[in-house]
Parts: sequence; C-alpha cells; structure tokens
Amino acid sequence: MTDAPTAEIARMSFETALKELETIVAQLERGEVELEKSIAMYERGAALKAHCEARLKEAQLKVEKIVVDADGAISAEPADLG
Repeated sequence: MTDAPTAEIARMSFETALKELETIVAQLERGEVELEKSIAMYERGAALKAHCEARLKEAQLKVEKIVVDADGAISAEPADLG
C-alpha cells in the first residue's frame, strides 16, 4: 500500500513543495502550534525537503555544459554546479 502523503509529495513540483516547506518552517518558528501537530508538520517538512533535494539533483544531472576541445570538437559533459 502506498503512503498517501508521500505519493502526494512525489507528484508536487519543486516550487509547490518549497512553498509548503517555507510555510511549515515559518509556523514552527513562531511556536504557536501544539506539540502533536508540530511533530506531524516536522515530519511532512522533512519529506518535502527530501523531495526538493531530489528534484534539484535531477535538474543538476540534466544540465550539461558544451565543451570545445583544442581540435575544435564539440562535446557535452556534466556541469559542475557545486
């Protein structure tokens, strides 16, 4: 059986997940949430963070830079974004 919240997060765009994560962080920082709800929010935030990191890694792997060698041959190699 698929975990519904995890499946929901997996379908989110990076931007949507990041926006929700920012909202959760702001609510937790204010400290106005009950303990049990804070724990659930923290767990969801951790899942959103992992999703955002995975999406960024996917994007990084897709980005390539064009390289021209000394002989004028053109090739592509992974970009060094780190």
